[in-house]
Amino acid sequence: MQKTSSRLLALLSLLQVRPEWSGDDLAERLEVTVRTVRRDIGRLRALGYPVATDKGPGGGYRLRPGSQMPPLLFDDEQVIALAVALQSTANPAIAEDADRALATIRNVLPPRLRRRIDALQVTPVRPADPSAPPVQPQDLLTTVSTAIQRREVLRLDYTPYQEAVPQQRRVEPHHLVAWRTHWYLVAWDLDRDDWRTFRTDRMTPRMPTGPRFTVRQLPGGDVATFVTGRFRGSDGTEAAWPCQGEAILDLPASEVVPHTVDGIVEPLGPTRCRVITGSWSWAALAAGLGRFDANLHVIGPPALREACTTLARRYAAATATEPDWLGAPDG
Repeated sequence: MQKTSSRLLALLSLLQVRPEWSGDDLAERLEVTVRTVRRDIGRLRALGYPVATDKGPGGGYRLRPGSQMPPLLFDDEQVIALAVALQSTANPAIAEDADRALATIRNVLPPRLRRRIDALQVTPVRPADPSAPPVQPQDLLTTVSTAIQRREVLRLDYTPYQEAVPQQRRVEPHHLVAWRTHWYLVAWDLDRDDWRTFRTDRMTPRMPTGPRFTVRQLPGGDVATFVTGRFRGSDGTEAAWPCQGEAILDLPASEVVPHTVDGIVEPLGPTRCRVITGSWSWAALAAGLGRFDANLHVIGPPALREACTTLARRYAAATATEPDWLGAPDG
C-alpha cells in the first residue's frame, strides 16, 4: 500500500484529470478501501483543496475551483515534467514568464529535487514542430540527466536509423540537447571509443547505471560547437556556412532561439546566452548578431571581431555628418 503522502499526491492527480470520480473508482485506482478514500479526501480539504462530495451510492467526488490557491502538491515526475516544459519554450511572448515560473518552483523545492532540476539543463535550438511525435520526458530524460549529473556510465538499448534490432551500448553521458524536433544525448561510446549522438526516442536506458567516469573534453571544446558541426549537413539539405562565429548576448536564451535558425543557443544564466551561428560573409554575420537589442561580446574568430569593428566605424561615420547631396535639388 502506498504511504499516505504519496497516496494523497496520487489522489489529487486523479481529481485534477477528470471532472468527477466515484468513491469505488478512486478506491480501485489507488488500491485502497472506500473508507480510506474518504479519510484522504478529508486530509485534502484540511490542506485547502475544495473537494466537493456528491450524494449517492458511489459517493462521487470532484475538485471545485477555489477563491484562493491552496498549497500545490506535485510528485517528483510532475516537477521534472514542469521543468522540461518551462525550459523548452521557444515562444518569446512567454519565455520570460516561463523563466520566472521555473525559478519560483525551484526555490520551494527540497534539495533532492532541486539537484535534479539543476541537472536538467535544456537548450531548445529551434521552435518545436507541432507535427513531431511527443517525447515522454518524465522517465527517460530524468534517467539520462541523473546519469549526466552523477557522471555514471549508462547502458542503452539503441535502435539506429533504418534498423529494426536494437543494439546494446555502453556510454559516458555528457550533455542532453534539443535540436530541431528531437532530443539527443551527446556521449562517449565506450564500445566504439568515440563520441556519438543518440536520439532519445530510439533508446531505452538500462538500470542500474554503471561506474563513475571522468569528464572528457568534447571536440571543439563545448557542446554547442560539437552539435553544430555534427548535425549541419548530415541530412544533405544544409551546407556549413563559410563564415562561422561565436558571441555572447545579454539576453535570455529564450529570446534568441526563435531568431537563430541555423545555429546553437546555449544559456549562460537567466539574462545571458552564447550563440554559435554562421553566414555567407563576416559582415553579414556581424550584422545578424547586431540586430538583437542587447549588448554583444564577440568571442571569435578574429575575422568576426574585425567585421564588427568595420561595421561600427561605418555606422559611426553614417551619423557623424550630413551627406552633401541630402536635400539638394535634382539636376
